[in-house]
Amino acid sequence: MKLVLWDIDHTLIATRGVGREIFADAFEQVTGTPMREQATVDGMTEPVIFRRTAELHGITSDRTMFEEFARRSAELHRQRAHDLRERGHALPGAASALAALADMNGIVQSVVTGNIRPVAEVKLEVFGLDTHIRFPYGGYGEDHDDRAELVRTAIARTRAATGAGVALADVLLIGDTPADVAAGRAAGVPVLAVATGRTPAEDLAETGATTTVPDLRDLSPLRELLR
Repeated sequence: MKLVLWDIDHTLIATRGVGREIFADAFEQVTGTPMREQATVDGMTEPVIFRRTAELHGITSDRTMFEEFARRSAELHRQRAHDLRERGHALPGAASALAALADMNGIVQSVVTGNIRPVAEVKLEVFGLDTHIRFPYGGYGEDHDDRAELVRTAIARTRAATGAGVALADVLLIGDTPADVAAGRAAGVPVLAVATGRTPAEDLAETGATTTVPDLRDLSPLRELLR
């Protein structure tokens, strides 16, 4: 069995600003402070983004505050699913890549994402990309601040759920940021870097990705990595 772990934002989808608006609304609801600026989000997990954003506003947060933020964020994503669908979009080749892997024998697909799980589910469902994803096997923002630990968590959950001895060489992490590449390398798994986010392909290649592609429309590099 081979395990493919997908990042979500800027790898499979783009929310085109809706995600930031929801973050700001949930942040204000929980802290009572309008969000003037947001901490860096690329490759970061949701608890880290929330904590650092709170710090930018002079707020000391704790786990309880984050959990309330996460609950409200999940509610707002469900309420604004129409906005996500209307303003956001699935990235080129995303749907075809997920479907192609689903047709390959022995491939299991899940996610490693800084999003909390309810938000990850909404984001992929909105664009019809949830069909082939085993969400219980994934690693999510609420699981750990360190993205490499999310990779390890997803592998452990997959092993526990399937009873299969998934070797690290049989795991493929797919993401769009240097943080994704670093997480995969730290966890000891191959990484396919997709230059559909804010980081150019040449910069992703320099971070040590196993393979770098401009987008997911050409599936041959993905298939090659899974042979």
